Amino acid sequence: MRIIIVTLCLIVGLPAVYGQNGNQVKGLLQDSTGQSVIAASVKLKTISDSLVTTSDLNGNFEFKNVNAKSFSLTISSLGYETKTFSFQFDDEKQLDLGTLLINESSQLLREVAVDGTPMITVKEDTLEYRTKDYQLRDGAVTEDLLKKLDGVEVDKDGNVTAQGESVARVRINGKDFFGGDVKTATKNLPADIIEKIQIIDDYGDQANLTGNRTGDPERVLNIEIAPEKNRGDFGNFRVGGGTEERYQLTGMYSSFADSRQFSTLANLNNTNADLFDFNTQGGGARRMRGGRFGGGFGGNQNGLTTTGSIGLNYRKSFWDEKLTTYGSYSYSHNDNSTLSSSFNQNTYPDSLIITNQGNTDEATIGNNHRFDWNVEYKLDDNNFFKLSPSFSLSTSNGTSLQNSQFSQNEQLENFVNRNNVNHNSSPNVGVSGLFNHRFNDKGRNLFVNFSINNASTESDRDEITETYLFGMNASQDSIYQRQLIDLQNKRLNGGTSISYIEPLGENSNIELEYRYDFSNYDNDRIANTVNPDGETEYNPELSNIYDYKFINNNINLNYRFRTDKLNYSIGASVQPSSLKGNTVINNESLSFSRNSTHFAPIARFEYRFSRTKRLSFNYSGRPNEPSYSQLQPVTDISNPQFPVTGNPDLAAEFSHNLYFRYNNFDYASGNSLFVMLNGTMTNDKVVSNRVQSIDEVHGVVQSTTYLNTDGYYSLRGFYNYSKPFLDRKYVVSLNGSANFNNNISFTNSEKNMAQNWVLSQGLNMQINPKEWLEVTPGVRYSFNTTQNSIDNRSNLNIHTWSMEMDSKVYFTPTFLWGLTLNKMSNSGYTSDVDANPFIINTYLEKQFLKGNKGALRLQGYDLLDEQVNISRTVTENTINDRRSNRLARYFMLTLSYRFDKFAGGTGGREQGERRGPGMPGRFGPPGPR
Repeated sequence: MRIIIVTLCLIVGLPAVYGQNGNQVKGLLQDSTGQSVIAASVKLKTISDSLVTTSDLNGNFEFKNVNAKSFSLTISSLGYETKTFSFQFDDEKQLDLGTLLINESSQLLREVAVDGTPMITVKEDTLEYRTKDYQLRDGAVTEDLLKKLDGVEVDKDGNVTAQGESVARVRINGKDFFGGDVKTATKNLPADIIEKIQIIDDYGDQANLTGNRTGDPERVLNIEIAPEKNRGDFGNFRVGGGTEERYQLTGMYSSFADSRQFSTLANLNNTNADLFDFNTQGGGARRMRGGRFGGGFGGNQNGLTTTGSIGLNYRKSFWDEKLTTYGSYSYSHNDNSTLSSSFNQNTYPDSLIITNQGNTDEATIGNNHRFDWNVEYKLDDNNFFKLSPSFSLSTSNGTSLQNSQFSQNEQLENFVNRNNVNHNSSPNVGVSGLFNHRFNDKGRNLFVNFSINNASTESDRDEITETYLFGMNASQDSIYQRQLIDLQNKRLNGGTSISYIEPLGENSNIELEYRYDFSNYDNDRIANTVNPDGETEYNPELSNIYDYKFINNNINLNYRFRTDKLNYSIGASVQPSSLKGNTVINNESLSFSRNSTHFAPIARFEYRFSRTKRLSFNYSGRPNEPSYSQLQPVTDISNPQFPVTGNPDLAAEFSHNLYFRYNNFDYASGNSLFVMLNGTMTNDKVVSNRVQSIDEVHGVVQSTTYLNTDGYYSLRGFYNYSKPFLDRKYVVSLNGSANFNNNISFTNSEKNMAQNWVLSQGLNMQINPKEWLEVTPGVRYSFNTTQNSIDNRSNLNIHTWSMEMDSKVYFTPTFLWGLTLNKMSNSGYTSDVDANPFIINTYLEKQFLKGNKGALRLQGYDLLDEQVNISRTVTENTINDRRSNRLARYFMLTLSYRFDKFAGGTGGREQGERRGPGMPGRFGPPGPR
């Protein structure tokens, strides 16, 4: 209780801390030529305290709240000699030191450590964070570090967003780690081996090799290992057991030797902590368009999962790094059971259809294999080759029990029970490659890219449906239907591209590119009906057989101009395409084909106001062809309550995309600002037209067709502002987002506009006034509202308050207490889904052995037993609220050990090393509390 009181007092007392008044010191740094010395480290030291700042773009620096009569200044910067000055105040509160001259170093070629380099730097499409400026303790993992970076957020499920966009891939020293799996790296890699964290807008291998960017980027997290930690061995393991028969066994071992890297991970637990995310797209050179270690408290997957995982990651360079090979293999076995309920609303002009799925019980046993490999060969300075084979296999066996209640205008129409058993298998094998040839140093370049991929999905299903009708069919007995369904979906796709860049001058070039893509699909759905006597017969009405081939050609022409401050490109593309297919439904065969040609402009602009301030703008236009299921002119009634009929007269969509981003970092104060705006408008949007009716056999039926319409657009904005105080002992961050979607759909052939707003505002703080206390409180409010133009009865608003606090208190250097609080307050969800959980996690940990490498921890998870997951999904005329169970209260005792040995001696941080600004070199026990 005393610790909580101390924590609250610190939070309340922050304004008073910030408002301290003291003496002020300012000055100007110049070299012997009169040039300003920027980003230099300026350390002010008194008898009782020390302050650190950096010089700005004009060489100015300033200190406030200097509470001493005399002080010393130590100034250091890369390429300059370190100098120390002594000063004292007279009667004035403000002391202007004037110009201080700094001499150039006579050893300019020798690498020196400079504390005054910026914490955040911008390098075109890259944001780079210098990690030694952040307070980290022994045993911290990469996820702990990411939570401290300005503009970076890690949610309770471990997903990482940077400047408002999701991080899709992770790399170590520029190469994919475990196929780019984000959580594998962030929850397992120790933070004390990291020198830099980079957030990159990656446009693919072609852009990285040629500098010309096309298509849309993906956000990539690149982890740069400190050179002194790139030679050695490190790892850790954890074993634990607890109440509710919970157990955990996890291990990691890594061996780095400059040109060679090897890592292996293994995990066995029933605490919902999987090592790998098999949704990550692994490896691959071709982009034609351009658990905390051991699972922490127990992951955030839906349901209850028993997991066994193992993975290997390897990298090796040969011949002075001319040849590099790297890749990974991952395997996971999961046994999951999930209980959920959902509430679904479909809006129609004169009616509101409610689907209430009261109880859904799902059980799935799955196995996943993933293998990715890459071979990069740099023949010489002008020629580069890369080949990337990949393979994956996913198998699963599952059962599902579901009951659904369908109501129209608050009147019950039918009740449906479903019992499904299914087996799925999805093998995937592919290879991609590229070759880049640079003709000369002036920028003339040839780039060739190719890929081919063969994938299939096979599924066997046993589906039993019982339908109970009410209203006009109240006297009718229930309708029983059993289907044995065999699904086979095969896909062969690939393509190639060739790009030629011709320099037009020192700062400009022109690029001509041709791309060819193809996709072949073969899809069979064979349905057999089992009659009451147990006899099986083929049912053509519930079957659907179709195959088709889509070919797309793309010719691009781009002009690019680039200087130190200005970077822009303009261009256009022409895209002829063809689609051919054949469909068999209900013994009716129909062939179908269409050809089309689209034109799309391209524009990119970036301006650097200074080293710290940058504005960028992108515009792209892109056509999107309808899917084959949207085009096939027959009715698919494989699900009788939701029949679908395609429309062969659909036109292609055309999307206009605008993207703005502004970054500003103040080296001297440490303030950072990120602003992002994104807008999309789509002409000829392919939307659904849903028509509701009452069927004497199936009850409520919602039929779907498709058509083109205008009016769809979306807007998205994000900002993050961070301000540190008192040498980063306190950091305050404000961040917010706004998302708007003007969804268009048709219901009963009447146009409906569903305007969906999602607004969010957050305040987060990092409080580290003393080395023995770490507190990270935060509060966030979000508002989700949808307004339908045809029926206001379905307009529901959701208000969510989320208050959280993560804290650590070190009673002694080796004995600590951790506490995590998370309170959710929701209003607006339907009563069957609504929940306001208060999650309390806590632990006591005793560290031992030299360097605190061993730890014994007693932890309690979800002390109030309120863990649950709720969500809302809004699409066209549909609002879906869903609730599912999650791993709830348990207690566990764990024993962990970490080891590391790097070239030159034992690794890890000795007490006082690699601490952020304001952290004393020697650990001192806390004072009275």
